[in-house]
Order: sequence, then structure tokens, then C-alpha cells
Amino acid sequence: MFKKILIANRGEIACRVIKTARRMGIATVAVYSDADARAPFVRMADEAVHIGPSPAAQSYLIADKIIAAAKQTGAEAVHPGYGFLSERTSFAEALAAENIAFIGPPVNAIAAMGDKIESKKLAKAAGVNVVPGFVGEIADTEHAVRIAAEIGYPVMMKASAGGGGKGMRLAHNEADVREGFEATKREGLNSFGDDRVFIEKFILNPRHIEIQILGDQHGNILYLNERECSIQRRHQKVVEEAPSPFVTPKMRKAMGEQCVALARAVGYYSAGTVELIVSGADPSGESFYFLEMNTRLQVEHPVTEAITGIDLVEQMIRVAYGEKLAFAQADIGIDGWAIENRVYSEDPYRGFLPSTGRLVRYNPPVAGWEDDGAANGRRGIDGVRVDDGVYEGGEVSMFYDPMIAKLVTWGATRDEAADKQIAALDAFEIEGLGHNIDFVSAIMQHPRFRSGELTTGFIAEEYPEGFHGAPASDDLKVQLAAIAGFVATARADRALQIDGQLDGPPDPPYAWSVTLDGTTFAVELGEDEITVDGVPVDLALEYTPGDRIVDAEIAGEPLSVRIEPARAGLKMITRGAIHKVQILPAHVAPFTRHMIEKIPPDLSKFLICPMPGLLVALNVKVGDKVEAGQPLAVVEAMKMENILRAEKSAVVKKVNAAAGESLAVDAVILELE
Repeated sequence: MFKKILIANRGEIACRVIKTARRMGIATVAVYSDADARAPFVRMADEAVHIGPSPAAQSYLIADKIIAAAKQTGAEAVHPGYGFLSERTSFAEALAAENIAFIGPPVNAIAAMGDKIESKKLAKAAGVNVVPGFVGEIADTEHAVRIAAEIGYPVMMKASAGGGGKGMRLAHNEADVREGFEATKREGLNSFGDDRVFIEKFILNPRHIEIQILGDQHGNILYLNERECSIQRRHQKVVEEAPSPFVTPKMRKAMGEQCVALARAVGYYSAGTVELIVSGADPSGESFYFLEMNTRLQVEHPVTEAITGIDLVEQMIRVAYGEKLAFAQADIGIDGWAIENRVYSEDPYRGFLPSTGRLVRYNPPVAGWEDDGAANGRRGIDGVRVDDGVYEGGEVSMFYDPMIAKLVTWGATRDEAADKQIAALDAFEIEGLGHNIDFVSAIMQHPRFRSGELTTGFIAEEYPEGFHGAPASDDLKVQLAAIAGFVATARADRALQIDGQLDGPPDPPYAWSVTLDGTTFAVELGEDEITVDGVPVDLALEYTPGDRIVDAEIAGEPLSVRIEPARAGLKMITRGAIHKVQILPAHVAPFTRHMIEKIPPDLSKFLICPMPGLLVALNVKVGDKVEAGQPLAVVEAMKMENILRAEKSAVVKKVNAAAGESLAVDAVILELE
């Protein structure tokens, strides 16, 4: 076996590879940029080599620097993780020239499947169903418009070398093609160094299902079941699960065998994933089409590990060393259900705007997942696994992907896995920047998710007006009011003791007026019970003033609630929503109705930058008349372009920024009359 390997990546995937290598007795080398000098993966590795400035184009994407680090440290092989150089044929070829093993597939397979245009031709030749579309070179926007019209709307425009949700635009009409084609080319060029675009028919009611492939260098190729990845936002996966609630054993076999045939046609070995688009409108499940093949490890690989017990990273290393797979297709089973939620640094309450900055507090729901070598070790601790690469006090940088962590849960059933997600998300503490914990918790509770009726349009269809928190049941509101009364009492007792005004707190009962999201409850704490509006609540909890999380038990059911201070009360965050709570002594509450309400200023005449980023384009100048919905500017953040539009009809009065400038969050780009 290899004695030492280098990980040509960063963040959580670098940590993930190091854990398996450590268990296998293999020494590891990390490479890092300026931004990652103090990152956990750098500390975890046996050796670390600095490779350049923070931008990936000057560090992680420079193959020569990676190879120099491997030669300097004596690494015999390189694991590329995903993204960066993982699917660059030139990188794999350069490693081979230096007699350094590439822990991934052969160069010809990367080349064949990495080009989405050529891969569709190969898939069709191998007998795999393909989506109708145009797979040739597209000259310009006018050519794209003609092609889209011939295919028939809606169509999807995709960067040929794209991946990870970048370089994709859905077009419902000619205007969408004209607006999005050039942006798709730019994203392809900026993220992958390739501005070629292809266009294909958009399948209605689509489900995104992918098959995990694993092969060795001796001709053995297996499929390790499927993953459902339909819940996406802007073509970026948010929730993944294995198996799929839609796929039948017959479908699984048909999909798996087609995907193995495609892998065999290109001489594939190592781990890989064939992505399929499945028409949810066809109840037979037979309408599935080849989308693309990712010749690398996928972000969502842990859900496959959880239901199969197979360590995919270990298998990649063993295959790269030349070993045969130690199991056959008949040995691949499905044990339970696994769900992965991607925890992103974005603010769902502000239209999912990217959020960068320092992690003032970072406390995941489990202490950490260690690779102990046991098959069920893939399931973490009591069915909860966190794959991350960040630390408290560290910074989520604008230079890289916005993912903070991956939360993976395993259960005997799908509902059990989802319930574990909700509980773990409630216990996940992140402060200092925006995050999507409430949003993914809301998805886990959503009746449509629970039913398994998923499509890639789930988020757009279920949250058309944006996300404002998961709806709270009447029972949950009563429970939160009771907890708020308990918290208020504990804080009042502490305040009295600190002030030294009394020898001890006054005798119960304590009476509070608790207003939660506009609804007022009368909460009373007696010697042995808590009542809300006169009705006893079966509540057990421990709370010390200053605690950030309250772990309660209500009628025998656990409930974790994050507590944050707010004016005249607090915020209670649980079950996918932020609840604003005002707490007043019961005898004071009637006098507060006459308080003056502060009205926020009108900012509608300003175009404000919603995130830190680069102003790629400014589409108007002083004196221009604009209409509601008209694009005014384009801001790039975390390699994604965001179009800022006019909210109303007006005339541009003043312009404060120019294309090419780096903008801070809330910077005023322009002012309207």
C-alpha cells in the first residue's frame, strides 16, 4: 500500500480523506493557500506545504505547485477530492509523467466524460438514454436563440465543463436565452477555464437521481445503488438521500446496468457517479435520461457509505494501488436510510444571499466523526455524522465554496433519518454569519418532502415568495411560551441575586406576559408546574442564564431551542424558524400598548449590494429610465453571478460604483430619483 499520499484539495473533503488514510496507516500531505493557513485540514495532515495566495486560480488550480509539493514530500499518490483539479486530464497526465499515482479514474475516462458534449455522444453509443438537445458548438447568442427555438422551450443552457451547479441557466423563452447565454459562458470560463455551452431540452417535473459507480483496474465495475438529489437551489444540491423514495428495485437494476455499461465503454475504474434526470410525470419510472458523469468522488458520497457500509475513499485508494474489489454486485445491499443536508453560509431570510465572515461560534451537534474502520462507522455517532473543515474563530472566505459542513443522519427508515436531521439541526450552533440551518430544517418537516413527491422545482414551488421560517404549530407555540417564561424567571432570579437587593428570590408563582410572533400568552410558574393560559405544560429543562441552547423535554419528547438576546425579549430558534419573543411581567404588560413604534427608513430608492462581491456589470447610467424587473447590475460572489433588478419604475439619479469594483455588503451601487 502507499506509504504517503497528498490531498490536492481543502476544507471538509481534505479532512475526510485524511481520516481514512490515517486509519489505513498512510501518511498525508496537505497543500494550502494563504486563506487556509490555520485550517483544520492543515493541522490534521502529517505534513503541509504552502502553495500560494488565497484565490484558487493562484493556488489550488496550479497543477505545477501541487506536483512540486508531492515531489518535495515524497508523496507516492495524489487524491484530488472534488472540484479544483479533480477532473482535469492534464493534471492526471502530469502526475503520471512524474510517476505519481492519481487516486481517480484513467485519463481517457476523465476526458470522455468531462466534456459534456462528447459524453452525450458516448452515452448514446453505449445504449444509455440521453436527453434531446444540441451537442455541437454554439457560435454566439443568435445561434443559441435559433437552437433553443428548434428544440422547444423550456431549455437548459449548460457550460460544457461545468459542475457543482455553476454555469447553468434555465430558459423559458427567447428573452431568457439572450439574457443568460453570455452569463453561462462567463461562469464556465471563470470556474472551469472553458466557455463552451450546450443546450438541451428541460424535462418537466424532473427528479435528479444518480448512480454511484465503483470499478477496479481488473475489469470489475459495480453500482452501489442510487442517491436522490432533487432538492436543489440554482442547480446546486441542498438535500441528498439514499436510497431514493421514487426508485423501485426494477428501476434500480435498469439504471445501474446502463450506468455500468457506460463506465465499461470508457474503461472506467475508481469511484464515479452517473447523474440521471428522471421524469416524475412518468409513474412507470422508465423515463430516465443520462445527464452527465462525474469522474470523481461526489460531495454527497456519505449517504451511500451509510447504507452500504463501504468506505468510498478507502476503495479509491486501494483501486489506485492496483487492488481488486473485495466484493461483488450481489454483496451490495441497502441497510436503512441516510439523508445529507448541506449547511451553507447563506442567508435564506434575505433571498439566500451569500454570507462571508468569521465563525464567532461554531458548535456542531456531534463532537466529530472519526473513521474507525467499522462498516457502520460511516454513520457517525448515534446515526449523526458531521463532515466539516471549519473551526470556531475561522473565516468563511469569499474565495471558495460557501459550504460550512455536511450533516448526515442515518435511520432504519426515511422518517427516522429525517427526524434525526431536525433534532441535530436544532442543536447546531453557528454565529457570526448567515446560514441555512432553519431552511433545511423546514424542508425536513415539509409534508411534501415527507411524502417523497420531489422534483428539482421543489424549492421554487414551495417557497415562491422566499423563505420566512417554517410554520409553527399551536402546540409548539405554547411550548416555546412555557420555555420563555422559565428563561425569564431564571434571569430575574439571577438579577436579584447580583443586585443584592434581597436575600433570595421572591416566592412563586411568577407571572409573565409572553408575546411570541404577535400572539400573547399568560405564563405562570408555580412550585411544581408551569401553565400557559391556565393549562399545565409537561415541561422539564435545565437553564442557566447565558446558555445559548435550552435542551427541554416536553411530554417526554426532546426539544432543543437556541436562545439569542433581542430588544425587550429574545429570539427563540428551533424547528426551522426564528421566533421573536417579548417577555414582560404580567402586571407591566397592559401599560406597553402605548409605546411608540420605530418605523424603519425607506431604502427603496437605493440599489444596495446584498453581499460582498465583484461588480461584474453595471447596465445603466445617470439619466436612464428603468422599469420594474429590469436588470441594473451583476454582482459575482463565490463564483456565482447574481443579477440585481429594479424594484420599481424610476430614473437613475446617481451612480456610486463602476464595473470591476469590489463591493462590501450594503454598499450603495446607485440611487434612483
